Amino acid sequence: MKILLWHVHGSWTTSFVQGGHEYLIPVTPGRGAYGAGRARTWEWPMSVREVTPAALRDEPVDVVLLQRPREIPLAEAWLGRAPGRDVPAVYVEHNTPRGDVPCTRHPLANRADLPLAHVTHFNNLMWDAGRAPTTVIEHGIVDPGARYTGELARVAVVVNEPVRRGRVTGTDLLPAFAAAAPLDVFGMRVAGLPALPGLPVDRIAVHEDLPQHAMHDELARRRVYLHPLRWTSLGLSLLEAMMLAMPVVALATTEATEAVPPGAGVLSTRPDVLADAVRRFVADPDWATYAGKQARDAALARYGLKRFLSDWDRLLGEVTR
Repeated sequence: MKILLWHVHGSWTTSFVQGGHEYLIPVTPGRGAYGAGRARTWEWPMSVREVTPAALRDEPVDVVLLQRPREIPLAEAWLGRAPGRDVPAVYVEHNTPRGDVPCTRHPLANRADLPLAHVTHFNNLMWDAGRAPTTVIEHGIVDPGARYTGELARVAVVVNEPVRRGRVTGTDLLPAFAAAAPLDVFGMRVAGLPALPGLPVDRIAVHEDLPQHAMHDELARRRVYLHPLRWTSLGLSLLEAMMLAMPVVALATTEATEAVPPGAGVLSTRPDVLADAVRRFVADPDWATYAGKQARDAALARYGLKRFLSDWDRLLGEVTR
């Protein structure tokens, strides 16, 4: 099957393109938001091929995987075929709704021609999709292996754009966590973090835009993984940390309560409880190692790549039948 999709979410796409299909990724001059091409910090197989918008007219695309509303008219313009009408298509919703939650209307609400696939049951619950056909295909993760050593008595955090996104990513909570243990923050556009008021510069270090394999190595050296995001679908970095066999401390919001079972870490809506858990994990390597093993077992059981790809093959087969 030949699938057209845009490079939007690097970690999710890394898992998706492990299937047995050919994947066409639009590339434009400057590699902007709608033409990023192949990933540069993730490892993708050779079945992922860059294609220019002009060349797409000559590609016999079997199905279009949409991830943003703007991609619908772009696909029609570039393919010469309308997604959902002239060529089968699925819309993947990666995000939690914003705005008037829980009454936020999805952009595809009531569109019967474009099945809507949510990545978490929480998202499916919270978005108002009207009569649009919906399903849930939970995340699948390429297993990075049990790399955990926990040799550094520090806390790992992965978050993108924490300065701009602020309360969404729990950036305002970081000073309290930094008081409990030193933080290492990984992600995109994290360089401005130490300059924020209230953050002790001697208790926080930032690591920007590492390749995925290098970031996994660095995460696994930290004693515990912290997930401070208030409103996110389900951070794939949280699942990756669990598969690395790291113990996790996370806000009990959105889908985190489903992903992290008892014994794999500590979940709470109370920042003081989470800060105390961080402090205790850092002070107790044996407990951290035990909880990390529970986290890895849970992540492998629920978010394995085989199940993920099988679910997607089933859905793609249904829409192209």
